Amino acid sequence: MEFKLRPARDHGLETADRLRSLSRERGLGSLVLGRAWRAALRGYLAAFHRLEVTGRENLPEPPFVLIANHTSHLDALTLSGVLRGEAARRAHALAAGDTFFGSTLSSAFAAYAVNALPVWRKRTKAGELATLRERLVEDRLVYILFPEGTRARDGRMAAFQPGIGVLVAGTEVPVVPAFLDGCHAAWPPERRYPAPRKLRLAIGAPLRFADVPATRAGWEDAARRCESAVRALMPHAS
Repeated sequence: MEFKLRPARDHGLETADRLRSLSRERGLGSLVLGRAWRAALRGYLAAFHRLEVTGRENLPEPPFVLIANHTSHLDALTLSGVLRGEAARRAHALAAGDTFFGSTLSSAFAAYAVNALPVWRKRTKAGELATLRERLVEDRLVYILFPEGTRARDGRMAAFQPGIGVLVAGTEVPVVPAFLDGCHAAWPPERRYPAPRKLRLAIGAPLRFADVPATRAGWEDAARRCESAVRALMPHAS
C-alpha cells in the first residue's frame, strides 16, 4: 500500500484565521476537549432534558450529513450529543458565522468544544460551499446542518434552502433526516437560558442523491426531498 503524506489543510494559518477557517483540522487538544465536552453534554441532556432518541440505528458510518428542523440553540447540541465513536470525532456543526464566530473567544469555544465550522448567512460564496463539499467526501466527515438556514422563531418548520443539495448532489454521501421535538419549548430564541423540558429526537432512514444533477433544479429537488423526509418524522405525521 502506498501512503501519501500531505500537510494539514489549515497549515500556516494564524490562530484567529484558523479558528474561522473551513479548512480547520482537529489537533490533539481539540480532540481531548471535544471528548470531555461530549461527555458533559450527554450527561446534561439525559439529566436536564430526559432526551429520548429513536432510530439511532439509521446513523451510518462517516461520511454523512445529519439534518433536522431548527428552532433552538439546543438543536445542534442535541444532534452532536447523540453521535458516537468515529462519527462523533469527525462531526462538524455548520454554524452561523455572525453568531458563533464574531469574536476570538466565541470562535475558540465553537471551534474547540463544538467543532463548528462557520457559514456566513447571506454572504456564503460558491467557493466556500465547494470547500465544504470537498472536505465532506475526501475527509469522510459528518456535517450537522439545518437546511432552513435560521431558527424558526415560532417553532414551525420553514422551507429548506438548496444549500443541502449543493453539498450532496451527485455524491454517494447519505443524508440522515431527523426531527427534534421539545427544543423550542425548552429554549426558544427569546429566552436567555434553557428550561428543563423533555426532548425527543426521531432519526429516519438515510437519503441518497447520487443521481441528482449538480444544477439549481437538482439542488432544489434535493432540498424538497430532505424537507419531506424531516416532516414525515414529526410526531403527528402518519
